[in-house]
Amino acid sequence: MDLKYKPIGFFDSGVGGISVLKESVKLLPKENFLYYGDSKNAPYGIKTVDEVKSLTFKAVDFLIEKGVKAIVIACNTATSASIEDLRDTYDIPIIGIEPAVKPAVELNKKGKILIMATPMTLAEKKFKNLSHIYKQTANIEPIPCPKLVEYIEKGIVEGEDIEKYLLNKVEKYTKYPIASIVLGCTHFPFIKKTLSKIVGEKVEIIDGGLGTGKELKRKLLENNSLSDKKDHGKVTIYNSSLEDDIVNLSYNLLNSK
Repeated sequence: MDLKYKPIGFFDSGVGGISVLKESVKLLPKENFLYYGDSKNAPYGIKTVDEVKSLTFKAVDFLIEKGVKAIVIACNTATSASIEDLRDTYDIPIIGIEPAVKPAVELNKKGKILIMATPMTLAEKKFKNLSHIYKQTANIEPIPCPKLVEYIEKGIVEGEDIEKYLLNKVEKYTKYPIASIVLGCTHFPFIKKTLSKIVGEKVEIIDGGLGTGKELKRKLLENNSLSDKKDHGKVTIYNSSLEDDIVNLSYNLLNSK
C-alpha cells in the first residue's frame, strides 16, 4: 500500500487520547486513524516508569503490526516515560505530547499558571526541564491529580463527585489571580466544562491537543505521506479492555461537542 494511504496510529492509557484524536481528525479529515486505548491497565500515572515503558512498547508494536505510517503517543505519562526510547527503536515518525506550558506563558497574564497532571508526568525529567525554561518568567504551580483519570475512564465528567474532586484540587488557588490552567493529561479536557464552572469562565484552560495535531500534520508533510484521497477517512478504535462500554464511551467522546 502507498504510504499516503496507510492509517495513523494513536495510543493512550485509556480514553483520554480521544481528546487529541479529535483535534487531529479536524486537521486531517482525509486520513484514516487507528486508536488503541489500554484501559485494562489504566491509570498509568501511578505506575513505575519501567511498567509504563513496557506497556507503551506493547501498544506501539500492536499499531505497527496494523501497518500505521506514524504514531501519536496521546498520553502525557507515556510520552514522559518512553518517547526517547521509542524514537531510538522505531523508524516511523513518533509524536509525543507535553503539557502546554509555552502557550500558557505566552498569554502573559497575571497570576499563577496551574499545571494539572498525573503524579508521574509532574515527577519526570521532561516536565522538570519544561518548568525550568519558564521559571524566571512565570509562576508555575504543579497540581498532581491522582484518581482523576479513573473518574474519566468511567465516563464521569460532570456531576457532584467530579466537582468535589476538582474543587479540592484548586480551591486554595481561587483566592488569588489564576493566569491560566494547563491540562497536562489527555484525559483532562473532558472535564474542562466542569473545571470552568469552578474557577470561572475568565480563566483560560489550555491543553496540548491542537499543538500535537499540528506537529503530526507537519511530520506527514515532511515525509510526503499526507493522504490526498477525496473521501473523508475513518476512525477505528481498539481497547485492551474486553468491555464493550469502553469502546462505546470512546466513540461517544470522539463525537461529543
